[in-house]
Amino acid sequence: MVGPAGQRRPQTIAAAAIALTVLVPPLTGNLYYVHVATVIGVYWILIATLNLLVGYTGTLSIGHIGLLAIGAYTFAILAGTVGWNSYLALLAGGVLCASIGLLLGLPSLRLPGFYFAMVTTAFGLIVSELALAEGWLTNGSVGMAAPTFPAPFASPDGFYTLVTLIGALVTWLCWNLARSMWGGRMMAVRDSRIAALSLGIPPARTKLIVFVFSGFSAGIAGGLFATSQSYITPDAFTFNLGLYFFVSIIIGGRGSIIGPFIGAVLLALIPELVGSLQKYGTFFYGAILLAVVLLIPGGFGELAARIGSGPKAGTSDATGTGPDLGRLHEAITRL
Repeated sequence: MVGPAGQRRPQTIAAAAIALTVLVPPLTGNLYYVHVATVIGVYWILIATLNLLVGYTGTLSIGHIGLLAIGAYTFAILAGTVGWNSYLALLAGGVLCASIGLLLGLPSLRLPGFYFAMVTTAFGLIVSELALAEGWLTNGSVGMAAPTFPAPFASPDGFYTLVTLIGALVTWLCWNLARSMWGGRMMAVRDSRIAALSLGIPPARTKLIVFVFSGFSAGIAGGLFATSQSYITPDAFTFNLGLYFFVSIIIGGRGSIIGPFIGAVLLALIPELVGSLQKYGTFFYGAILLAVVLLIPGGFGELAARIGSGPKAGTSDATGTGPDLGRLHEAITRL
């Protein structure tokens, strides 16, 4: 049996990894590292709550890129064109996206998972096309300059601090929700709709509340994304990016809070690491997804917990769920 110290070990390792990710960029003084870390933080603000929807309620949503775009354009228009206070414009983007999540979720969250995924996919594509077509509002393909935040968050380091603070708040909220009675409700809805109903848990209402919360977070992430990019165009909100948000959760491990953070890190780092091979970015995402599904079905979150917990007494690796290299080899040879 693993003692209390063994149970705390995975959380300690995860906390140390996140602290390293947060502290290293500003300590190096390299603005490029600060920018990459800022993008990771922005992605995480969206992915953390999307993970509650996908990983904890089992609702397949692929169209969060539409909410990200709405949040970004709302922030750019209100804070840049209209002249609102940046913080108020950021909050307005979150509220607008939460409202859209409510209106979108009310008629569609009663649909089976595959059909709801199609609804969110269509929503993301519609928003992207509207951003391109409605030039009177978004400047179309020309795009819009994104405003910055006032001091002390005006500099790259200051903006990184703002993103980190918001990301920490979102992580704390998700962590506590997942471990509260509400987390049990979400997992009951995911595991068995009939069992959830028998316990008095309304699946549609539970999913709707999580979807609205996720929409608010996506709107906030959109405003921060606009500032991190300095200039936004419809090309910044492609369907592939929305799909990568979903893939990040699968890579990290659904039903885990820390695992999808690893997926967010990979999502931001891969375009930077492959350099001149950036046009093969989709290939690298696909290769990582294939390897994770075959070798670590539970994602990086499960792997981190396994490493942190260490081998259990009285167990043998032969009976474990380690990487199935034979299965991977068979899959590759069939390509």
